[in-house]
Amino acid sequence: MRKVIYLAMLAAPLGVFSAVFWCWSRSAESVSLDQEPGASTHYSTPSAGRPISPTATGPATPADLQGLTPDEQVNVLVYQFANRSVVNIKTKGVQTDRFHLFEVLSKGEGSGLVLDKQGHVLTNYHVIEAAQEVQVTLFDGNTFEARLVGGDPDTDVAVLKIDALPASLFPVKFGSSTRLLVGQRVFAIGNPFGLERTLTTGIISSLNRTLPARNSERRIKSVIQIDADINPGSSGGPLLDSRGRMIGMNTAIASKTGESAGVGFAVPVNTIARVVPQLIANGRVRRPNAGITKLFPVERGLLVALLERGGPAERAGLQGPRIEQRQKRQGPFLVNQRVLNLATADVILKVDGRPVKTPDEFYDVVEEKQPGDQVVLSILRDGQLRQVPLRLGLSGGEK
Repeated sequence: MRKVIYLAMLAAPLGVFSAVFWCWSRSAESVSLDQEPGASTHYSTPSAGRPISPTATGPATPADLQGLTPDEQVNVLVYQFANRSVVNIKTKGVQTDRFHLFEVLSKGEGSGLVLDKQGHVLTNYHVIEAAQEVQVTLFDGNTFEARLVGGDPDTDVAVLKIDALPASLFPVKFGSSTRLLVGQRVFAIGNPFGLERTLTTGIISSLNRTLPARNSERRIKSVIQIDADINPGSSGGPLLDSRGRMIGMNTAIASKTGESAGVGFAVPVNTIARVVPQLIANGRVRRPNAGITKLFPVERGLLVALLERGGPAERAGLQGPRIEQRQKRQGPFLVNQRVLNLATADVILKVDGRPVKTPDEFYDVVEEKQPGDQVVLSILRDGQLRQVPLRLGLSGGEK
């Protein structure tokens, strides 16, 4: 029985788990740059040196750490350094009962991270997708109504905003995901099953995994695989290194039951650092758009299965499958049927001279460009090779 990717959040009503989960469970000083070798933009915490205590008694003293093993001391200090940055997120929405056709209230729960003193909060896109109400609870128990600043389903990243006092906000410290190693020790903090700010530990099991993005053919790249326990409700929490710096955001688990089976996944922090400033500034990520919604790998390239109506590809003259009327005899009667003729669809062989054999390869080439750039598609139509110039639009906006 093959493994299934499950939600690491409560996407179903609280206390009830679906049979199958997808772990999908500007201001004056919004961004503080803290460059590290190989790292992107970093949000920096105002007190990066001294561990932060989760209690009112202050950080752990050397006396507190006496008698603990070196490993235990690291665990304690990482938790104290980062736990105040982790928030609990509760969502409410309305779903339509498919059998009785009436609306029912749905509730969900996940985790998030404080990004800055202005109240920006990071979480997974799937945590807040379709939510009508979002509440964020800080480490001190105070709860705030949150509004969505921007979301990017292609990387499963979203940014919320709350109106909290700066003194109660402890921004997470960004690290880098450039030089990670398999076997490296990692720490995860989240809210599994509603149990706030729970710490789990493990190692990096593998690197450069890919996960399917939400509602598109794209895939999230360079995903970190870990063996630390990630359960429903932990989605959107931080993956930390041994210095308490965030190297990823926990987003999915591979499991047959919906609970952690030692195979978890995190979106790398370098991806997050590229996406977050755009979400705060624009509410979305500006990506080039070719206007091709579906591509199917075939023997010689990629068959154009679905075009965005009025989009760049359609305007460039690309063709998808054609719907045709055909007659079929059923007993003594002739019945008209609508069929999809795939033979009329173009097959893309190359983009700017680079062969593409999978949808990922196609989107990788396109996303190296900018909206407004022109690419040349080498296509096969009716057995003839053609060159089609295509000017890229803006994903989610201009055609």
